[in-house]
Amino acid sequence: MLGLSRRVLMGATGVLLAAPAVSWSQEGRVIETAQGRYRGRLIDGVHVFKGMRYGASTAGAGRFMPPRAPETFAGVRDAFDYGDQTPQAQGGLAGPQPMSEDCLRINIWSPAVGDGKKRPVMLWFHGGGFESGSGASPLYDGTNMCKRGDVVLCTINSRLNVFGFCDLSSYLGADFAQSGNCGYLDLVQSMKWVKQNIAAFGGDPNNIMIYGQSGGGRKVTVCFAGKEASGLFAKGVVQSGSHLMIQTKDQARALTADLLKRLDIAPANARALQQVPQTRLSEVQRAVIGAAGYRFEPVMDGIAFTAHPFIPNAPAQTAKVPMMVGTAQHELANQMGNDPAVHQLDLAGLQARITMLPPEDRAEAIRVFRGSTPSGSYSEMFFKIASWRSYIRNATIMAEKRAALNGANNPTWMYQVTWRSPVEGGRRFAQHSSDLPFMFDNVARGARYTGPPSEATKIMANAMANAWIAFARTGNPNHSGIPRWPAYDPATRAVMQWESPPKLANDPYRTERVFMERYQPVRATARDAA
Repeated sequence: MLGLSRRVLMGATGVLLAAPAVSWSQEGRVIETAQGRYRGRLIDGVHVFKGMRYGASTAGAGRFMPPRAPETFAGVRDAFDYGDQTPQAQGGLAGPQPMSEDCLRINIWSPAVGDGKKRPVMLWFHGGGFESGSGASPLYDGTNMCKRGDVVLCTINSRLNVFGFCDLSSYLGADFAQSGNCGYLDLVQSMKWVKQNIAAFGGDPNNIMIYGQSGGGRKVTVCFAGKEASGLFAKGVVQSGSHLMIQTKDQARALTADLLKRLDIAPANARALQQVPQTRLSEVQRAVIGAAGYRFEPVMDGIAFTAHPFIPNAPAQTAKVPMMVGTAQHELANQMGNDPAVHQLDLAGLQARITMLPPEDRAEAIRVFRGSTPSGSYSEMFFKIASWRSYIRNATIMAEKRAALNGANNPTWMYQVTWRSPVEGGRRFAQHSSDLPFMFDNVARGARYTGPPSEATKIMANAMANAWIAFARTGNPNHSGIPRWPAYDPATRAVMQWESPPKLANDPYRTERVFMERYQPVRATARDAA
């Protein structure tokens, strides 16, 4: 029946039926999108489509320009393999796929297609800051979530680093007015494509949840604030990536000026950046951010963003859009835990390491965090102090700013991952990214964070995966497997603590929170890119 998607089929009762925009093939289903037909595969009972284009290639004249809709095509294209990823440094967050500027790709997992059902859509933005990563990570495989929750799950690639956030407006004027936010506009384009096409994959175009961890959480944050993203999604989850402030025009201009200088391109000829070979541009931008100490990322361009996303206020346009926001308790045990010495700290070593605090505050910080660290481990205190100063302080501000807009009707839920992994003898505690295997129901793929599957990891996966599914379906994360979880209220400060089993506590970290209130939010740097 391949190729019958535009025809009329005879039903079993002899009644003429209009054919859905899908058809059978030996490989799997063929889905008709607005641009053309894609053939997927049926893998482990789930329909899987990989590497489809949600936007046209951004190479050549498309570099530093807003994304364009993908080109239409004839025939049927196989969607069997992940597509190209954005150019970036080779490393742990990059996938094995080719790197090119034809990187606006989407992958979809669906429990069923062509049955007329409208399932919640979970659209995932990968981690890696604004400079690295891929939607093809095995941890993001959507098979188990589709089976568990009857949802449609999508992951994407989008432009990153200099390819996504190089502000040329000061040099090239109106034609490049949004060049500093192309990577954000790619996210917008992906949501538009999903709204246009997801019904054919069994999803509800009016019930899209965007979510992401680390750099993905930062991407979700800017979508809550960006003008173009408004109305394209129904709810969002910010996991370890509350991006409260973006770059000023002056900061962005300084990066671009150094880039041009290192490439020996005169400012008046800045358009020549579109012809610089991809690998050369990637190489030079790494030198630029190394010298500047900050990276290419979203810019306050006066178009998409006229203010910081959450400073001084949460964005009013998404005040009623439900949000989950949270962190892990020891976030920086991931990024800072590769140094063996950090796991052997004594008091003097701790004092020497907490350079993220002013010298006059360090003794007080140690007293505060000693009281909330029963183990007495100076290494654990270090990870907690560093994580509070960055990730946790920012997430708390985000929840507070949302509550200030909405009062008693605040659709914001806050959590913290407190489950301590047995990996490496437990010395990473509840580190950055430790939520991924649980909320994706992919513990077997995430042993580096969780250790082997166990009764504890089963409890964690059941609690977290079902909360993410409930939130995708209704905008409320409550389900029968967790304590009742009220929305965030500054009077009570309810926080779901993800451990085995999960528990709900009101203002469980009060002393740490009050101590950290003296500090302004932290803007992400290249070091925080994971």
